Amino acid sequence: MLDLDIAGIVEAGVFFLFATITIGGALGLILAQRVAHSMLSLIFCFMAVSGIFILLGAEFLAAIQILVYLASVGLVVLFGIMLTRRQILEEDFE
Repeated sequence: MLDLDIAGIVEAGVFFLFATITIGGALGLILAQRVAHSMLSLIFCFMAVSGIFILLGAEFLAAIQILVYLASVGLVVLFGIMLTRRQILEEDFE
């Protein structure tokens, strides 16, 4: 008889789901045409990495990943969106 470890299979499936979201988010970050879409892909990537940390049993690293990267890097990207938008508006008036 085959000894199937259901918990291990589910954990591997969730890991591959998070890994796929991470890779998709990274590709979306690179290939996005707009800065806002790029930021959304980056957020998906960071959240999936934090999910992988939770699967590894490193809840503290997952919390730091969410707090530091999503808060600080997301804020910097939002400033980039605002500055890019201002330059686009100024070019429209010239």
